Amino acid sequence: MSKVFAAQLLGLPVFGPDGESIGKIRDLVAGLRVDGQPPRVLGIVVELATRRRIFVPMLRVASIEPNAITLATGSVNLRHFTQRPNEVLVVGQLLDARVEVVSTGASAVVVDTAMEPTRTRDWVLGRVAIRERTGRLGRRGPIEVLAWSQIRAPGITELTGQPQAAHQLLAVFDTMRAADVATALQNLPVKRRYEVADALDDERLADVIEELPEDDQKDLLRHLDEERAADVLEAMDPDDAADLLAELPEGDKNRLLELMAPEESAPVRRLLAYSSDTAGGLMTPEPIVLTPDAPIAEALARVRTPDIPPALASMVFVCRPPSATPTGRYLGCVHIQRLLREPPFELVAGAVDTELTSLRPTDSLIEVTRFFATYNLVCAPVVDDEDHLVGAVTVDDVLDHLLPDNWRERASEPEDADA
Repeated sequence: MSKVFAAQLLGLPVFGPDGESIGKIRDLVAGLRVDGQPPRVLGIVVELATRRRIFVPMLRVASIEPNAITLATGSVNLRHFTQRPNEVLVVGQLLDARVEVVSTGASAVVVDTAMEPTRTRDWVLGRVAIRERTGRLGRRGPIEVLAWSQIRAPGITELTGQPQAAHQLLAVFDTMRAADVATALQNLPVKRRYEVADALDDERLADVIEELPEDDQKDLLRHLDEERAADVLEAMDPDDAADLLAELPEGDKNRLLELMAPEESAPVRRLLAYSSDTAGGLMTPEPIVLTPDAPIAEALARVRTPDIPPALASMVFVCRPPSATPTGRYLGCVHIQRLLREPPFELVAGAVDTELTSLRPTDSLIEVTRFFATYNLVCAPVVDDEDHLVGAVTVDDVLDHLLPDNWRERASEPEDADA
């Protein structure tokens, strides 16, 4: 669906991928902004049969139909939903909120909001249904649907309960790359840094933590309560989550792994079995994997996914089922340049590079570096002794381990004007 009004979703049943009943939708959770951009829909509040209300991120929503919502996974986090700073309940708080129409200055009330998908697979509250306040007793103005940019909500800070200074920071950070936000966070007072971390949604905070120096990563993780810390670790890339967990005391590490959803903690546990300076410790367990009967068009669609880093999108791996790591027998890889040269209807099997050797999980950092230099790659397969693809190493992770431990701190320091 291209546009969904919030009020239409209330009470709709929520199902897992196999048709199992999860519960009913009770609200939407959005992150409000003060820079005029539409709020991003973070997820849905689902009421289980036990009347317990839980939060399901939008990334877990596979489809929204007029009569039901289907999730991409039947495994959901059963922790009780708790609203966080900078979050607003769309039905519970945003509807009936007073706003102003930018073009006329007229006062109005929000009757409904419509969420729309973006090119980056996010959902935003792009449209707002309002009713102007006429001031006449017994009279109600007509309903008008406007773009979010056409209204002004003076009470936005009060809705979120977020201090104005932190709120302004969040608006600025929302337009910045995660690495730049991480640098800015390092220069903030500790109290303000924690306020920003509390207000960021899990996915955004995970992106930022991945870009922080190790000590700052551990400091922010310790600031979060354990349940939130587990949620953020779930949202991180498995290799980055494993690197961070490996630096924690054994008890803390095991507790957080237990709090993570099993399907999220499983790949992290596999990575923790390897030393951090080996191919197994460097790799991500979530490369792009296709079966040999997949068409080139499907491969191109996968590499175009905005969430996939450019280095990881430079290569797809062809394996026998299953496609999740560890896969079936590894057959080879297809470089993105080859994909662009082949007709979309051809099968990836006909474009497989079977000549390129692969890394082993136990290969050292020096061996991995030589492999990348020898073959001029930005991504490389990691295959075990039984010919199962277990992951892929990307050049950014290699550089991260080759650079001095404090390179992130140095990047955040201002350059000496006299140098």
